Amino acid sequence: MTDQQPDDFDSTKVDISASENTSTTEEVQQQEPTDPANDPLFVREGDEHGSSTKIWADRDLLSIGTVPGPDRIVGRDEEIRSVAGEIRHLVHESQPNHVVIYGETGTGKSLVSRHVSDRLIDTATARNVPAANVYVECKKNNTETRVARTIARALSEASGSGIEIPRIGLGSAEYYDYAYDIIDEYYDGLIVILDEIDMVDNAEGLLHELSRAREAGHTDAYIGIIAISNDIDFGQKLNARVQSSMRTTDFVFEPYQSDQIEQILEYRRDAFQEDVLQDGVITETADRSADEHGDARKAVDVLRIAGDIADDTDADVVRTDHVDKAVKRAEVNRVKETIESTSPQSKLVLYTLGRLTDSNNRRFRTSGIYAQYETTCGDVGADPLSYDRVSQILSTLSLMGISESHQVGGGHKQGVYLEHQLIKDKDVVMKAVVESDERLSELHNGSYEI
Repeated sequence: MTDQQPDDFDSTKVDISASENTSTTEEVQQQEPTDPANDPLFVREGDEHGSSTKIWADRDLLSIGTVPGPDRIVGRDEEIRSVAGEIRHLVHESQPNHVVIYGETGTGKSLVSRHVSDRLIDTATARNVPAANVYVECKKNNTETRVARTIARALSEASGSGIEIPRIGLGSAEYYDYAYDIIDEYYDGLIVILDEIDMVDNAEGLLHELSRAREAGHTDAYIGIIAISNDIDFGQKLNARVQSSMRTTDFVFEPYQSDQIEQILEYRRDAFQEDVLQDGVITETADRSADEHGDARKAVDVLRIAGDIADDTDADVVRTDHVDKAVKRAEVNRVKETIESTSPQSKLVLYTLGRLTDSNNRRFRTSGIYAQYETTCGDVGADPLSYDRVSQILSTLSLMGISESHQVGGGHKQGVYLEHQLIKDKDVVMKAVVESDERLSELHNGSYEI
């Protein structure tokens, strides 16, 4: 009886299915595809055999992490030659100069650093000078210990040493020891790229350690540092001891111009299927990016999002109206990143300021915001903070560049008070904060439409 039970069960399923109408059967088939490789939730009709979408040919070309080939790097020839001139000594088994590169985000600092260091290592290796380079994202690895661990683990993997570097439980000194042991066994030279070095706690200790490693006898290899910072005053903040050991050459990267951004985007046109980009899409993206920020990284991101919007809506081409939507979506993503680390109560305060901004008034007194904030707390079932704490949160939001605060004289016998206003687009802020807080998302039935 046990052996026949599955057959009986299957026949029961068939009987039930037979009693359902055809549309229900088709719905079940759509919800439970027989071949997971062709699940219609993820694979559109016509894509079953691995063909690309109508929009995309190679979407990765618009990925922020993709380092393009030398023929796709625009407007940075002089910077490439200058940085190469400072670190080229490693090819000749000599100490490379340390470099600090300044500039706003999206001006090619990371791109040039990685491109030049990759070519340096290729040249050194071809000349039988064993060398390596390590890229460290300091915003993610924001302590000296994390940076040292990242360097050690990257060197272990690149060298094939087989040494297992513990992820936790060690201090920076132990991770440095691992790194130096690997360097001495496998390499004569190393270039370390420290992207957003100003984000590292005890950046001075990190730079002092790496810049003096050979002098202090920790390794026989030559170590060169390329430090990247958005803070133009970073080098001046370093103590005299670090400035002495580093003796850096500094470069400042200027924002890209509209024609340069347009060329950068043109070099990534083959991310799309042929003839998919409507006339004016790349120019519109470049012009808006140059006017707003001169950030090539953001421009590439906007073009990718525009392509995704066209793809998601099953459009045949990418149009300029897709760019309009992409600009807002990209801004929403950036605001979400900014407020990601803030407290749930900070999101409620920001949401409150956004709701108030629906009115004709642009500036609001702290007292008016607090009264509406209490209503917001009631809407989501949260306990309100004190008036002073909300005032502090408003000051923090101002420091984050989402809003701004103005001190206003109240007139005779009215004293001085603060007024606050959003400096980001209200709809962008509202969508970002609603999507970042589950309580607010539920309040808006899952989303805030813009």
